[in-house]
Amino acid sequence: MKSAKTLSAAVLLTAATLALTSCSGQAATPEGDAKTENIDLRMTVWSSNEAHLELFNSIADDYMADHPEISSITFDPLPFEDYTTTLTTQIAGGQAPDIAWVLENSAPDFVSSGALAPLTETLQATEGFEYDDLVPSATELWQEDDTLYGYPFSTSPFGVFVNEDLLAQAGQPSSAALVDDGRWNWEDVSDVGAAVNASTGKAGFIVRDFDYQLWDSLSTVWNGWDARPWSEDGKTCEFNSPEMVDAFTFLHEAAFEKNSMPGPGTTADFFAGDAAFTVTQISRASLLKDSTMNWDLLPLPEGPAGEYAVVGQGGIGVLTQGKNVAASTDFLAFFANPENSAALSAYFPPPRQSLLTTDTFAAANPMLTPEQIETVVIDGIATGTVRPSHEGQAEIAQQVRSGLDALWVPEADIAGVLDSVCGSLDPLLAG
Repeated sequence: MKSAKTLSAAVLLTAATLALTSCSGQAATPEGDAKTENIDLRMTVWSSNEAHLELFNSIADDYMADHPEISSITFDPLPFEDYTTTLTTQIAGGQAPDIAWVLENSAPDFVSSGALAPLTETLQATEGFEYDDLVPSATELWQEDDTLYGYPFSTSPFGVFVNEDLLAQAGQPSSAALVDDGRWNWEDVSDVGAAVNASTGKAGFIVRDFDYQLWDSLSTVWNGWDARPWSEDGKTCEFNSPEMVDAFTFLHEAAFEKNSMPGPGTTADFFAGDAAFTVTQISRASLLKDSTMNWDLLPLPEGPAGEYAVVGQGGIGVLTQGKNVAASTDFLAFFANPENSAALSAYFPPPRQSLLTTDTFAAANPMLTPEQIETVVIDGIATGTVRPSHEGQAEIAQQVRSGLDALWVPEADIAGVLDSVCGSLDPLLAG
């Protein structure tokens, strides 16, 4: 059901783009809004967290105090699981918001389709925005022909949370000991996880949100093998590369032989004490606020290809079908300026080099130690690779997920399954 919803989102985005181009003949630009006063802006977000919304509204109030032409700025939370589908439905139905958060895996479609207005000129011209402060690797996904179409307001690295209590209960080394002994790598994490499972019945390691459905979450693992789903130009499938075969062999053995990773149909929540390790983004630390667990946070384990980092991103874009493109772009420039980015860093790690400091993140994230901030957050943002995305991502995601279903059985032909995935994926990539 989820894949069907995701696929429909791609269709709707295409329909919205066709409607836009047929009406205007070209993508809208941030000039010439129809209204110059009593402007109401609406921005869709996928968070209904009260603290998040309170911060957003505070930023909006500060902006409106100096912009009397703006009557209101409304932040419209949409359910995360249906976010892109709902957003594209609104666009196709002529009810596009003025500004929207955009998921990283939707970025190529939104950027290439003309659904987003160009931002570069306005951001560079806005006094105090400091456009050159943006980390180039963080903005790459949101650009086309050197023009920025989405501002990556949240560039959140993945790390590994460790339940030290479970390790001790199973007689296993602490995370600090694993690091000191040079054993912070995937093979040793799997071995320790298997020992935890055998001793306590709890899970070893989990890749949060994967659940044998969201395969792109596994980039947090396979990047350690220097594997990737498709070629750099995006035209050729590489799921059947030797590196990817080795990475999936590791995962398959973890699930079906070592029992170090829960198999299909088994759920485990690290934050409820059900697992020794979980791969997830640093923002999940808030789930440990009232926990009595003795925990640690480390960078992703080293893989056969060496050290690496992976980040997840959320972008903010101005919709070309919105009624207030220029006003929206100006507000985005304010929302994402250095001062507001520092405030937002409490929840959304910013893509600004000047804010990638221990002091900035320590003030915003008091649960993390300076070492955790340095090794996981700062180093992760500076060097991390964004999770895979591609034009036509929805159809690609559905094709890969269904193809990988044959992999998650005990006697799977791993290389054969991955060959089959490429057989069905190559025509989509080539097209």
